[in-house]
Amino acid sequence: MEARKTQTAANFRSDFNSFAAYDGGDKLAQQRLDKLLAINAETVREKSLYHSDREKTEAAMMKNPLSTVQAFSYFGLILGAFSPAAIFGRFLIDSSGLRSEDIWILGVIAIVNILSAVVGFFSGKLVGKMVREVENYSWGIMLLILPFIGVLWGIITGGASGIIILIVGAFFGAILGAMVGSVALPAFALLHRLLKKGEVIDRKLFLPMAFGITFIICGFILGL
Repeated sequence: MEARKTQTAANFRSDFNSFAAYDGGDKLAQQRLDKLLAINAETVREKSLYHSDREKTEAAMMKNPLSTVQAFSYFGLILGAFSPAAIFGRFLIDSSGLRSEDIWILGVIAIVNILSAVVGFFSGKLVGKMVREVENYSWGIMLLILPFIGVLWGIITGGASGIIILIVGAFFGAILGAMVGSVALPAFALLHRLLKKGEVIDRKLFLPMAFGITFIICGFILGL
């Protein structure tokens, strides 16, 4: 009787170990399959990002690459810093300068500029994500959508920075911001799509683009 029990226990342990080994092997196979699927997904993503191996190589060789989100954030910072200054400059030119008792206006202008730059930078992160998706569309559809994104961006930036001059300032800031954004964003996004490599653009290309577009718009505002 004792021998039968011992044999049954041995068989049970043997079957249990076989099941445990099978279960462990199944988990290992699943892990390998998940890893293979992840590698395939990454390969597909890279193929969708780069049009050729040359473009992939050029992106890898960039010394100072900027992602789409970073590029639009910094562009928002630059545009937000200079375009309000140009608008105030135009106002001062048309009003024949400031009197000594109105010198406090310069402090308000400085605060508005700082707010505009900060809001332009942080809202540029959201705009960059939106443009990143739009850049996957055809050129025609992209051209139709970009002005609306630019108007939205300008309203957010101009309205937020102009609120320091109470409701009237926020209203006019939103209008002026929408006008600037409707032109600046499409111009920058088109050049960005042409010059980027995959999802990045070199800083040496970004800087002339960002400052060039900003200063051209400021020139129009100032009537130069």
